[in-house]
Amino acid sequence: MQYKLPISVLVVIYTVDFEVLLLERADHPGFWQSVTGSKDEGESLCETAVREVFEETGLDANHYALEDWQAQNIYEIYSKWQHRYAPGTRHNTEHVFGLELPRVLPVQLSPREHLSYKWLSWQEAAGLVFSPSNREAILQLPERVES
Repeated sequence: MQYKLPISVLVVIYTVDFEVLLLERADHPGFWQSVTGSKDEGESLCETAVREVFEETGLDANHYALEDWQAQNIYEIYSKWQHRYAPGTRHNTEHVFGLELPRVLPVQLSPREHLSYKWLSWQEAAGLVFSPSNREAILQLPERVES
């Protein structure tokens, strides 16, 4: 079995009007999140972000404004997902990116990963996500974009 690297990306996809895309996890219905995913061996963090956005939404991040927010979150890996990592790995380092789109766009979900999607105001999106680091990234959106 090939284990996941304990390095991941979180990509907040938003429009110029601060509408945020959220995805509902297929393995945990009712759990909403931004695009996330683990880095593959040999990939840069930017390449991981572009790949994950495409895999999870069908959007090509190379056509839009993808920005590394230079923010990292280190958190304990949830026990229900611990088996995906090498024995003894307890923490993951998540790198935060933002992807600005000109407007709300339709997305093509990967059915094995997500059940549905919705576009919400940044405030509504922050209130719906299950991950504290995802919530914090969305709450920082207005100040990150306006600075």
